[in-house]
Order: sequence, then structure tokens, then C-alpha cells
Amino acid sequence: MFFRLLWESFRRQRRRKALAGIAILLGTTAVTAMLALATTIGDRIHKELAVYGANIVVTPRADLLDVKIGGVDIKPATGGAYLKASDLPKLKAIFWANNITGVSPELPITLTLANGQQLPATGLWFNHNLSNGGSSMITGAPPLHPWWKLTGAWPAAANEAVAGLATGLHIGDTVQAGNTPLRITGLVSTGDATDKRLLLPLETAQKLANLPDAVSRVDVSARTKPEDAFARKDPDTLSPQQHEIWYCRPYANSIAYQIREAIPGAQAEQVRRVEQNEGNVLERISGLMWLISAAALLAAGFAVSAAMATAILERRAEIGLMRSLGASKGAIAFLFYSETGLLAVLAGTIGYLFGSGLAAWLGARIFAGDGAASIGPILNPVLFPVVVALALSVAIAGSTPSIRTSLKMDPSTILRADA
Repeated sequence: MFFRLLWESFRRQRRRKALAGIAILLGTTAVTAMLALATTIGDRIHKELAVYGANIVVTPRADLLDVKIGGVDIKPATGGAYLKASDLPKLKAIFWANNITGVSPELPITLTLANGQQLPATGLWFNHNLSNGGSSMITGAPPLHPWWKLTGAWPAAANEAVAGLATGLHIGDTVQAGNTPLRITGLVSTGDATDKRLLLPLETAQKLANLPDAVSRVDVSARTKPEDAFARKDPDTLSPQQHEIWYCRPYANSIAYQIREAIPGAQAEQVRRVEQNEGNVLERISGLMWLISAAALLAAGFAVSAAMATAILERRAEIGLMRSLGASKGAIAFLFYSETGLLAVLAGTIGYLFGSGLAAWLGARIFAGDGAASIGPILNPVLFPVVVALALSVAIAGSTPSIRTSLKMDPSTILRADA
């Protein structure tokens, strides 16, 4: 009898059920789309804002020390301290190693050409495999400087180099640096002082400067959590429990802290211009997504409430008859909640499918520069139970006032009114 009543309810009130179902479907579609985008928005924002460059800079700690005798600063102008390139694979062993998306070490040197001319140069990685055990990544300067415009090709051999546009060199030229000839394979435009420099492989620069394994600076690009008040805490002043929480959150400060632990003599600091822009954009977009989701669910709840109120008004005689035949208030409430729950599950499932497709479409349009490969799977199975649970919550919350009102009706009064 229960299932027959349930079936008859859907058969006789198709229009009411359809309106409530459409409201839930639209709400869950919007929520699914927002949640699906939110799971990848951090990575996508990080890629979009990569044009600002690295968000963490690593330098030798000794360069921060003032060396003075008699009030005279005697520290070398070039900074006499260096980091070791052989220590950089340790970056892939820190707690947040998977959040590091790019590493670019630098070694600025000055070349003395065959004609005696001095030419500034910088040793860089161009297509380097940074690995540590089973973890590896292909990285270098070009991915961390996407605004650089290259004509030609990046160096692929130790005797090749790229020249800045302001050096006056051309593709195919050969520069004689000591006993090492360097063939120019490309011209690069950077919009800064690099336009006046020669860019060559890091190992070649180390050899020419007689500085084996030396780097003077390392740019690091990492996916981070937006900075909040807790992120700005000094970790050395925190309790052990708070320090562990701070350490295990992907703040730029905590990643920089772990870099300082991993690389001897390193000083790692976040680039606030990049980090704060990324955090602000991510926070605002996330807030907008939550606002849209809340508005969609609220609108669905009101629509369900209106549809259920009308449906119960039309079924007053049925409710009165069930009560007069001995049906308890709990049984009647269970019947109505079953109708609402079944409708919510069906509409929520369809909304999940539509929302997943909408998320894929929006991701492809908004973040078109990332390429199709970054869109990820269209269906995220983790979201399905969440969306269905939200649909059930909205449906139950929207129908509860009407159901409670129906249970307060006097069956004799209803039956006399309808007689």
C-alpha cells in the first residue's frame, strides 16, 4: 500500500513534482559546477598568474650578513656566497615537494671575449630533469619566465647560448669566451636587464667562472594556500602542536621554511607581490563560488517549499482520510518525506551530471590557455554523494514546514469541509 500511495502521488501530481524537481536540479547543477571548479581552481589560478614569475626566492644566507671593519663594508659586491646546485634535488624531498611546479637556478658571471670585451652572462637551466629518487620534474628558466619571447631555440648543448636582443648578437654567431666557443641559437626579449646578457647552460657558466656546483639564486614556483593571520606567525614561537599544523599547511612561508631546512646555507623568502596577488584572486573567486552555490540552494529550497505547500493543500482530503482510518502522524510524514527524498535523489543525480558537464565547459572557456589536458575528468565521483546529500537536505528543509502544517490539521474538519 505504501508504494502504491507513493506511485499515485507522482502520477497524479506530475506538474507539482516536476516543478520541485526542476528547482532541485537547477540548484544541484550550479552547486556541482562550482564545487568541480573549486577542486582545481587553485592549480588553474597558479598557472594563470605564473606570468608574474616565481613566488619563492632562495639565496645564500651569508649574503644577508654585513661584513664591516672599521665601519667599512668589505663584503664583495658580487656576493661571495653561493648555494650548491647538487643540493637542489633535495627540494623534491620536502613535505610539500609535489606543490613545487618549477625551479630555476641562476649564476651571473662576466665573460671576457677574445677581443677583450666584457659581456655579462647568466647560467641557467633550460630543460633540466630535477629528480630525487622516484620524484622528478622537467624544469628550468623558460617555464618560470613565460613572458620571455624567444626567436630561435633554447640551448641544447654545452657550447650553445641565447643572446638578449640588446647584445647586438645574431642567431648563428659564435662568441669566443676564453677557450670555449659559444654558438648563438636564439635571441630572447625579456623587457629587463636580461636583454643585455648572454644566457648559457648553468654547467657551462660554472666551468667558465671556475665555480663548480655554484648557484647564486634559485627561483621556485609553488602552489600555495592563500596567506592568513596564522600563516604570518613566527614558527619558532608556536607550540609543538601549532607548529605541526603550520608546517603541514601549504603556505608560502611554510614551504620556504622547509626549503631552508633542506638546503644548507639557504635563505628562502616568498615574493609577496606574486603570492598576495595569487591569494587575493583565489580568495575572491572562491568566495564568489560559495555565494553562487548558497544562492542556488536557497532558491531551490524556496521552490520546493512552495511546490510542497501547494501539493499538500490539494491533498487535504487524502490526509484527512488517512488520519480518520488510523494512520499515524509519523506514517503520513514518512510518506511525504519519502516522496521528497526520492525526488531529491533523482533530481540531484541528474543535476550532478549536468553540473559536471557545465564545469568542464566553463573550465575550457575560462582557462582556455591551460589546454584541454588540464581540464581533468568531467565526472568527479567524490562530488556525487556530496551533491545528493545537499539535494536531500534542501528538499527536506523546504518541505518540512508544509508537512508540519499538514499534520496539525483536524481530520474531521477537513472531511466536513470537503463534503
